[in-house]
Amino acid sequence: MILGPLTQDELSAAESFQFRQAQADVYGEQLAAISSEKRLKKTDSLFKLNPFLDDRGVMRIHSRLGECDFVDESERNLIVLPRDHPTTRLIVANVHQRYQHQCHETCVNEVRREFYIPRVRRVCEQVRRSCQQCKISSARPDPPAMGSLPKARVAAFVRPFSYVGVDFFGPFLVLIGRQHEKRWGVIVTCLSTRAIHLELAASLNTSSCIMALRNWFARRGTPVEIRSDRGTNFVGADKELKAAVTALDQNKLMTEFNSPTTSWVFNPPASPHMGGCWERLIQSVKKVLAIIKPQRVPTEEGLRSYLIQVEHIVNSRPLTHVPVDDCSSPALTPNHFLLGSSNGSKPLVPYTDCPIALQQSWKSSEALANRFWQRWVTEYLPTITRRTKWFYPVKPIAVGDVVVVADPDLARNHWPKGRVVSVKTSADGQVRSAVVQTASGFYDRPATKLAVLDIGANGSEPDQSPTTGGDCCVHLTCTTAPVNTAH
Repeated sequence: MILGPLTQDELSAAESFQFRQAQADVYGEQLAAISSEKRLKKTDSLFKLNPFLDDRGVMRIHSRLGECDFVDESERNLIVLPRDHPTTRLIVANVHQRYQHQCHETCVNEVRREFYIPRVRRVCEQVRRSCQQCKISSARPDPPAMGSLPKARVAAFVRPFSYVGVDFFGPFLVLIGRQHEKRWGVIVTCLSTRAIHLELAASLNTSSCIMALRNWFARRGTPVEIRSDRGTNFVGADKELKAAVTALDQNKLMTEFNSPTTSWVFNPPASPHMGGCWERLIQSVKKVLAIIKPQRVPTEEGLRSYLIQVEHIVNSRPLTHVPVDDCSSPALTPNHFLLGSSNGSKPLVPYTDCPIALQQSWKSSEALANRFWQRWVTEYLPTITRRTKWFYPVKPIAVGDVVVVADPDLARNHWPKGRVVSVKTSADGQVRSAVVQTASGFYDRPATKLAVLDIGANGSEPDQSPTTGGDCCVHLTCTTAPVNTAH
């Protein structure tokens, strides 16, 4: 029995044994011919290499560098290894790992210093493709075709703010006495007319959020559907905003506002693209506010006044093409649905108590509103039908797939890995979000943040199909059993 660490001679003998075994498995006839000092056939793949057996019985090629003394003998006469043998793949994999998973040309260069392997580049490429570390490093989500617009985005001939999206933005400093305190903005955008309503929140707790939404309800009416992000979705917000909104009691919000006529829909975490409708308008609000707000810190009353002015300016923006000739109708704006014109100015109508005149006035108002909606259907609606990205469908993520959860706040090497336990699909059959079980818990993430690793079930061949991605606001249905916990 041999004890202690292996010596260099023992390691060399073991390597030689592995080389001889690999050569005997594939090149048995050639070894027999060389041992009996017979010439190989011209049709043999090793004929031009002029192979021979060294003092350890390992087959090598007889190169023309015999007089090149400054080159080691192992590099002058390379060891011949078969291409499709497990020993060859292990040697190439060892070189691939030793050089930290660099490009396969680096691996090819190092392997060719000691071994002759037919079509060595193909072998190195196969090893790199089967390397789990390389799969993780190169894994990226592949979004599917952008889904159809949800009902909330194409609802016509309805009261403005019937389908809305809600988000926070800020903070803003205000002057309270001699102290500076923070205030937050709440934006409510109509998903069909693209009108906005701005409220000022004193804090980011659940009670302040409920109060701001109640103020909006009192002014704009009760909506049919409210959409919002979860706490991790606030794009461009500071850490304080993300942390505070994450602490909002979503169950309390849904209990407060869910009713037979109103429903609250939360987008999956880490999916800001699903709330692009209000994120883009937050950018417009901040741009206008930066121009009209003075340099000094305003009072709370002053900031509320600025937000109202910004609301009117943003609602005056054109939704359709702006004509240049005087004969055409002015461009359609959100204020047309709220105030009857882009700037709110309307001709004065003399008061009368005549029933016929009142009826005619009511009919005129109805006809004016219908005309605005007809223009919305014919002029604005066609502008949002075109897909700007994610044109083609891909193979959906399936339950049981091993995925990497992309996290922009972490280095790629630290992205969590897990297995999909449930998926949500849209009407077109594309997976839009999934629940992933990882070592640290369950994550509900959009498919745009999930990259499928090419690992087949039960050790089967890896799946080379592309991964799936996400979509903007769509109605989602759960296709598997739900999970108890999700972050």
